[in-house]
Amino acid sequence: MASASKTTARNDTVKAFVEAHGEGEAPDFFSISDLAAEFGISHRAIRFYESKGLLSPKRLNGARIYARRDRARLHIIVRAKSLGYTLEETKDYLDLYGRQGEGRLKQLEISAARSAEMISELQVKKQQIDEKIEELRLIHRVCRQKIIEKKSR
Repeated sequence: MASASKTTARNDTVKAFVEAHGEGEAPDFFSISDLAAEFGISHRAIRFYESKGLLSPKRLNGARIYARRDRARLHIIVRAKSLGYTLEETKDYLDLYGRQGEGRLKQLEISAARSAEMISELQVKKQQIDEKIEELRLIHRVCRQKIIEKKSR
């Protein structure tokens, strides 16, 4: 049962990542505190992404005001980071979107290709891990057997 809820949660997360550019029911503007709380990151991280040109909030009396577009971009930034994308890869990906979403198809193509690459890399790593686990299990069994034999003498 727990596995089914994990799968549902994972599917929801993936769907949200793919649909991050959607308008949804979110408010039109957000403070840095709103976004930090929503994405579980610090104000400093958001300002860092801004300094790298990934976000471009408006200023109102010196306060940062983030639009839906910034929120969607931050969602992609946070998710891309968790998947191992570099900041440069993330910036290139975001820059493809364009002003009106004209680059969305290209973004999807890149995401599909990159995710296929990552799956392949992870499958190789998983195989290597599985082999190491089997090797360690064998060592463990042999050592335990030797211990039993030594103790029984």
